[in-house]
Amino acid sequence: MDALITLSHGSRHPRARAGVEELTRAAGRELGVAAVAAHLEFDTPDLTGAARQLVAAGHSRAVVVPLLFTRAFHATVDVPAALDAARAGTGIELIAAEGLGQGEDIAEVLAARALHDAPRAARIVLYPVGTSNEKAAKKTVELGCRVEQRAGTPVTTVPATGCGELVGSAGIEAVASENTHLLPLFVAEGLLLDRVFRMWPGTTSAPLGADLASIVAARYRAAHSPSHAPSHAKA
Repeated sequence: MDALITLSHGSRHPRARAGVEELTRAAGRELGVAAVAAHLEFDTPDLTGAARQLVAAGHSRAVVVPLLFTRAFHATVDVPAALDAARAGTGIELIAAEGLGQGEDIAEVLAARALHDAPRAARIVLYPVGTSNEKAAKKTVELGCRVEQRAGTPVTTVPATGCGELVGSAGIEAVASENTHLLPLFVAEGLLLDRVFRMWPGTTSAPLGADLASIVAARYRAAHSPSHAPSHAKA
């Protein structure tokens, strides 16, 4: 069967890589396929390096699942460029899958986390990395609304960066309280997450990590569907 490559943004955080690798292993086990983690920046291997590892192990084809929640610059520019470079540099066939996105499956995972970690919280703050793409930022707010419906607790979205009504440290200070729960929309640990953890007075959830394994596996399976044709797929 085709191997799996997860493609994260990458982070300078010393424990981020381990979190991505844990998720990748979990998704690989669920699918029963070889799985390798790659990163767009900051960490190694990059996508070309991960593809070379698979070629050396005898694989000729792999599905690439971007570990990205928004369809913004990284998804529309960086991922296609990385795919082109890896294909040219290794000769392996790479099938581009859709990213994690912000659909119903992500809302379910987030709501389950919130209900498990803070069943009595008065409010949940959904904390994504953020984006300067207004359309993508709006979709994250809509995701928060769907989490609210499932968890039965009010949700306010406060991105670490980018655009929105409440953003960054000032936004966090405006909503933080002891009975408010912080729900990160992060795959793995990160410097932006550490920063808000240090100033947060209430309860917090950990990054989503291996809880996303079934979603990664679903993106892998969907990439084999005849109707699948992401905009960054091979022409």
